[in-house]
Amino acid sequence: MTTQKRRRSWAEPFKIKMVELVHMTTKEEREKAIQEAGFNTFLLKSKDVYIDLLTDSGTSAMSDRQWAGMMRGDEAYAGSENFYHLEEAIRKYYGYKYIVPTHQGRGAEHIISQIMIKSGDIIPGNMYFTTTKLHQELAGGTFKDIIIDEAHDPDNEHPFKGNVDIEKLEKLIKDYGPDKIPYVSIATAVNMAGGQPISMQNLQEIRHLAHNYGIPIIHDMTRVAENAYFIKTREQGYQNKSIAAIIREICDLTDGATMSAKKDALVNIGGFLALNDEKLFDKARNMVVIYEGLHTYGGMAGRDMEALAIGISESVDEDHIRARVGQVQYLGNKLIDMGIPLVKPIGGHGVFLDAKKILPHLSQDVFPAQTLAAEIYLDSGVRCMERGVVSAGRNKESGEHNYPKLELVRVTIPRRVYTQAHMDVVSESIEEVYLKRNSIKGLAMVYEPEYLRFFQARFDRI
Repeated sequence: MTTQKRRRSWAEPFKIKMVELVHMTTKEEREKAIQEAGFNTFLLKSKDVYIDLLTDSGTSAMSDRQWAGMMRGDEAYAGSENFYHLEEAIRKYYGYKYIVPTHQGRGAEHIISQIMIKSGDIIPGNMYFTTTKLHQELAGGTFKDIIIDEAHDPDNEHPFKGNVDIEKLEKLIKDYGPDKIPYVSIATAVNMAGGQPISMQNLQEIRHLAHNYGIPIIHDMTRVAENAYFIKTREQGYQNKSIAAIIREICDLTDGATMSAKKDALVNIGGFLALNDEKLFDKARNMVVIYEGLHTYGGMAGRDMEALAIGISESVDEDHIRARVGQVQYLGNKLIDMGIPLVKPIGGHGVFLDAKKILPHLSQDVFPAQTLAAEIYLDSGVRCMERGVVSAGRNKESGEHNYPKLELVRVTIPRRVYTQAHMDVVSESIEEVYLKRNSIKGLAMVYEPEYLRFFQARFDRI
């Protein structure tokens, strides 16, 4: 007689020492708040939010080790000891030779764009990210999407939807010439595709092709640890490798990186530009002094650099990353069981709701993802965000809206902040909105800033 093995529950690899009290607002209070915010969840006040899933950027909980490290801040203007701790951690875990600290990821994006891109250049990448693309355009370049077609289909369950289409990349190089391509822009755990990973095999193929043409690869490594987790669990030959070893292998296939440390590296502020080319590093080190701060602190205080150095080491921990992605999977699977349309496979940092399928009666001209995010907030005080036509902005030649195939609401989970019970509340709220979806009407944009409009645009009900 055989006995069936019982399923055992798992728990977060930490215990809670301190709590921040939150409160649930009334429906009337939320109606007033969302109207004052112009139906843009970015413009809501934090005090009016119950469960904040707007972003995982700078919203994670730091550990006791990180808080202790904050007390060791060396705030010397030049040569801070914390800078050298950070440099050591980056070299150990990521392998890049030269480090330029910045206030956050977009500081690094600005510097790399200014020193590498000239007017008329083409920058291929595996799907755009808002700030990255804008910095490339402001430097005179044009972004070209070379991600595989499967990435634009929410229902396609390709395990590595962050992969580059190698044929598209090679055609682009041949059409424009390698001299017009300053670098290939490669993101791990592609945000706009739904937190979808790139495979190691694909990255090896990109490196082989790009280096044959003398083109460097610049890595957006904001969520590299999450990508490493998917390689470990999905790619043949990596099951027995550590997360740290996989991360290092990813980084070794690239020539430099921009990092918003506010995500995987578990800090509330900070970032860096990492390079292997000494001449590029000299240019970057000169630029950081102009725009950010001295090259040994960039835009960060010493205490922030110390917390970041510790956060990097914690981000590669096997138990941490398993629980981090596991909580995202928990929420995503609950929503799938409820019949809610979302991007599959479930990504690493959030669940991406398919607003086109949830609100099929709304065209992109009335901003279905923006509408859906506002409705979820109205129902429960849960704040999430739009990733669709508003985020895609306008065509810089025609001035018309860019209409992406993906019209998504990102339900983004901070690291080490919320419990499974919070995820249950979130799923129930989304289900409630889904059940009344046919009665939901769209929005009209009444204010639009020139750049990155999703941050500050305002809307009104139609």
